[in-house]
Amino acid sequence: MADLGVQFAGIHFRNPVLLASGTCGYGKELQPLADLSRVGGLVSKTITPEPRAGNRPPRIVETPAGMLNSIGLQNPGLEGFIRDQWPFLSGLDTRVVVNIAAPTAEQHGEMAARLEALSGIAALEVNISSPNMKDGGMLFGCNPAAAAEVIGAVRRVTRLPVIAKLTPNVTDIATVARAVEEAGADGISLINTLLGMAIDVERRRPVLGNITGGLSGPAIKPVALAMVWKVRRAVKLPLMGLGGISTTADALEFILAGATAVQVGTATFFNPGAAVEITQGLDAYCQRHGVGRLASLVGVAQV
Repeated sequence: MADLGVQFAGIHFRNPVLLASGTCGYGKELQPLADLSRVGGLVSKTITPEPRAGNRPPRIVETPAGMLNSIGLQNPGLEGFIRDQWPFLSGLDTRVVVNIAAPTAEQHGEMAARLEALSGIAALEVNISSPNMKDGGMLFGCNPAAAAEVIGAVRRVTRLPVIAKLTPNVTDIATVARAVEEAGADGISLINTLLGMAIDVERRRPVLGNITGGLSGPAIKPVALAMVWKVRRAVKLPLMGLGGISTTADALEFILAGATAVQVGTATFFNPGAAVEITQGLDAYCQRHGVGRLASLVGVAQV
């Protein structure tokens, strides 16, 4: 087998394929359908300071080559996560990255300090990019200064690697990437979903209860890939690429564009084993092309 291991923000992943936040729950939901020990890591569903019921339904609608969701970060809150979800997650044979979001920069720091006390967390992914969180989320990610304030608040209270998850719903994502780099981020995940909507022409009303939602799936891959390419040229931080990855070729495109690791999201809904299959495909690709270390391909397409 080829060496698929990668170093990302000081963390060693056995391979560069992770399960994206919000698409694998807290691991329990996917465990009967996929061998989680075969992937490089799992990113938890977003945790907020207090429990959230999420947005009113309908909350998901299928679109050509993708889906819109407006779940609204439904979750049990920080203490509920620690009590009910972390005991299971901490026992998994894979790296676990915990995704957090909060209404204020200060609350992000408070969450990070609380999670610092847990043993076994590989990194924190700070969600400054959710289009379905009206009290934070994309409001931070669209403003370089606000994004930097959140990342700085987290950086000051934790020794864990801090990964900033960026939104594509901005004029210049490179500017935001540079801001979080200067604020102390150890890595960047990009991209989160694109803002979109759907209308029921018979009812003449928006389909989603929240009116708008986040577009994900294969439809957004070219946008995500271009943004990884652009950010790779703007910062020195390692990148996790995500957005429409459903095949080995998709993952390789992101790696060649400059992503050290990738996350598989929406594809898991229609193929729970997609991440494992992609990992196997990466090994086969390396063997076919005589590549000893997959990490040697990161950014090769940069010209």
